[in-house]
Amino acid sequence: MASKKTAYVTLAFAIILTFLFYKQSFGINLLIGEIIFFAWLLYNRSLPLKGKYTITLGVGLLLTGFFSVINHSAFTIFINLIVLFIFSGLLIFPQTKSLIYAAGNGFHKLLNGPAMFLSDLSGKKRGNSSRFWRKFSIFALPVMIILFFVLIYRLANPIFDNALLEISDFIEDTFGKIFEYVDFLVVPVFLVCMFVSIFLLNGTPNQYLIELNKKATLFLVRQRKPFLHTFRMTALKNELKAGVFLFLVLNILLLILNFIDIRWVWFGFEWEGEYLKQFVHEGTYLLILSILISIALVIYFFRGNQNFYSQNRLLKILSYAWIFQNGILAVSVAIRNFWYIHYFALAYKRIGVIIFLLLTLYGLYTVFMKVKHRKTSFYLFKQNSFAIILVLMISSLIHWDQFIAKYNFAHADKSFLHLDFMSGLPDKTLPHLDKTLEELKGIQKKQAALFPFEEKYMLPEDYVQHIANRKNDFMDKWENTSLLSWNLAEYRAYQKLKEKNNLEK
Repeated sequence: MASKKTAYVTLAFAIILTFLFYKQSFGINLLIGEIIFFAWLLYNRSLPLKGKYTITLGVGLLLTGFFSVINHSAFTIFINLIVLFIFSGLLIFPQTKSLIYAAGNGFHKLLNGPAMFLSDLSGKKRGNSSRFWRKFSIFALPVMIILFFVLIYRLANPIFDNALLEISDFIEDTFGKIFEYVDFLVVPVFLVCMFVSIFLLNGTPNQYLIELNKKATLFLVRQRKPFLHTFRMTALKNELKAGVFLFLVLNILLLILNFIDIRWVWFGFEWEGEYLKQFVHEGTYLLILSILISIALVIYFFRGNQNFYSQNRLLKILSYAWIFQNGILAVSVAIRNFWYIHYFALAYKRIGVIIFLLLTLYGLYTVFMKVKHRKTSFYLFKQNSFAIILVLMISSLIHWDQFIAKYNFAHADKSFLHLDFMSGLPDKTLPHLDKTLEELKGIQKKQAALFPFEEKYMLPEDYVQHIANRKNDFMDKWENTSLLSWNLAEYRAYQKLKEKNNLEK
């Protein structure tokens, strides 16, 4: 009876989602849908109100949903949907020790959720997802083969092809007259909403992930094999020598690189009018590669009994130095990014670099803690996955589009103002992008003296016309926007533009 109830609730929720999103853009409808989802979880007592992960993701989901209405940012909406996906995986197994396992259960729900829903709806005993897909393939494969041969016969025989076209035209004309006043767009929208509803309200945890979760520990345990003691000690000594040699050479190489960066980037940087895109991006790619290598190497050399070997002190010191130097490299990239922003203002990737560096420094800290306290690799994945989600949730609450628009114009007297980029910022920033031709020509004079680039960019006249067209299109669109697509950011933008137009009249 309970399973039948879940199936009916799933159908009802799909209908509600269809009503909320049919011919609508993301707005307050997203927040309404998630509040209804939470309300059902509370009513059905399916929401565990304890545990760090459940509380953090639950609060984060509601916050990002709320700020998707306040900021109406594509980034905020994207993070909201990511959190919803992981949160749904967490709901079916709240005891999970890592968000990676919660995400894994989310993917598992994509497979076994439809099978559970169909079983509940038909009243039959629930089967696993593999049985469902096996039954589905019984019919899917023959249908695909039939369609394949129909295609071959159409290409090989013109008469057969014409006959199929006539049949197709007859069906299209007949059903076109019958359903002339029916909007079939609602069908794919309902199917998508049905899939989302099934995913959110149906599914069971993956047994393999449950077993992994049981075995997952934060601290390493020494593995003793007395019969192979001599052999294993020799292997540990050889591995120790290889590790010491490797980390010694790597530290020397990175020390040279860091010395150059400290001398050139930290204290001796002088901008000579060149583009700095490659200057920053090369360092970022190097950082990513270096961090991945450092984590992989530390995991490899400190994966087992090497952690308990009494003579591994030098290897640990070299590992600490390697981790510390990667931190110096991260600071170097941060300073590169600072100079990039100083001379070329803000952009999304430059903000992304800052977020990435914060996560990188924390990642290095966890690698250090792993070596120092003999932690497992699971500790790294557990801590860093939570940190990534937490940082992304917090950063998605900031109104970056508006911040970029205001910052770039405010610093146009010393930073390059890329009008082509500015003209493409979202509609909600239009009040901050709306500048007079006189203002832009004054800015252009300063820009020409500071940045004598050969490459041609958008002229002030073109920019003013482009923004004027966008303002008209936006105001017309907003005046015809449904209440379900309402969001505060665009509402404020519309009110400011309308007020400015009234003053100009």
